[in-house]
Amino acid sequence: MAFRRFLRGRVSWDRLEAVAREVVRRYDLPGARVEFLDADNWLSVPCVVNDQFFVKVISPQHSLVHALLTTGRNLGAFSSGTAGFFEHFGAPLEMVSHELDATERMRAIGVNAPEPREAFEYDGLGVLVLEYLPDFEPLDAVDEARAEALAPALFEALATLHENGLAHGDLRAENVLVTDGDLYFIDATKVREGAIAEARAYDLACALAALTPLVGARTAVAAAHDSYSTADLLAAREFLDFVNIRPDHGFEAAVVKGEIEKVAA
Repeated sequence: MAFRRFLRGRVSWDRLEAVAREVVRRYDLPGARVEFLDADNWLSVPCVVNDQFFVKVISPQHSLVHALLTTGRNLGAFSSGTAGFFEHFGAPLEMVSHELDATERMRAIGVNAPEPREAFEYDGLGVLVLEYLPDFEPLDAVDEARAEALAPALFEALATLHENGLAHGDLRAENVLVTDGDLYFIDATKVREGAIAEARAYDLACALAALTPLVGARTAVAAAHDSYSTADLLAAREFLDFVNIRPDHGFEAAVVKGEIEKVAA
């Protein structure tokens, strides 16, 4: 339990309040309402300012946790038969600067993501400011019919990302938001340059893992096959066991593998 508390990371209230005041000052919002979210998040402390801005506060401890998680993911990638392709960040400012850049790049190629505003450092903390999406829900909160209707858009957006040489690196249901019938990607992580093929296969495996509990393996694989080749699906298959041991995914990897093998037969 003590180790889990260490991993969660904490930022004192006086420092968080100082960050909130700085955001309010930068955007000239006197009297703004600031709500710190009670989120089970190991990598940041999130808050919402005036229902306009979503703000992430990242401490050096969060950066250390990211490095530990990245090491674990690279070991998992190695177990799947490939070199590790995740990269960690050396400091909080590097973390928020990367997410700002990744969000800008996704939007530039037509993939929905919250509008990025800025990333800056304050009192040793990394601060990321994004557009706040009202009335959103994560992908795993929608019912089966809506999930099935959204499945083609999920794989189309992911394929657009990949066709433009980008990768998400942490695609799970919590990082796909649904608002007004549209999908938005958030929380893209950093992958090693030159490892796009491996990251692409991993992303596709993660998307199948996120969607399968909602619509079933057959529907998920069929939707993926509309945007990806059989060879792509076979490459993703190699990562399914690794994805399945992660605590943020829960699906029957063997069933998904079987559906992919049916497509390939």
